[in-house]
Amino acid sequence: MDDAELGTLEQHGDDWRLTFTRRLPHPVEKVWRAVTEPAHLKAWFPQDVVGERRSGAPLRFVHDSGDAFDGEMVLFDPPSVMELRWGTDLLRIELRPDGEGDGTVLTLVDTFVELGKAARDAAGWHECLDRLVASLDGTAPPGWGSVWQAVHPLYVERLGPDASTIGPPEGHDPTA
Repeated sequence: MDDAELGTLEQHGDDWRLTFTRRLPHPVEKVWRAVTEPAHLKAWFPQDVVGERRSGAPLRFVHDSGDAFDGEMVLFDPPSVMELRWGTDLLRIELRPDGEGDGTVLTLVDTFVELGKAARDAAGWHECLDRLVASLDGTAPPGWGSVWQAVHPLYVERLGPDASTIGPPEGHDPTA
């Protein structure tokens, strides 16, 4: 695995930020559709995002199991920035042209308060981004949970014990 694909963790005041950067060999417009349109989000985002795509719009995040929670579209500035309140987290996705051909640089930043969930969530966003890449490339994505299981120990080691006090998401079997 390319070390550049691993997320980084930084403290900002009382908050923590996980940051991922991926260089994608696809035009910004294609990546924007993949990160904002419901039909494309299904391939990589952990829930359906229900609500208008506009700044200030209320959102509902609905899992296949039927579980759901509320959020908000904080900022929607096509085709460069989408920022949403995802439960208690602030999730920001920024796109910019790569400068090398038609590629795109995607930056995903998850801002949250509870340090203990950092390794768990880093592995989750890593998996989501791997699935996004597969979707953009037109290849079969790995099964949900397989990437998480592979990368979670790397994040536990990389981010440390204080960032690893909260275990796998509910329903995830780490021995599978």
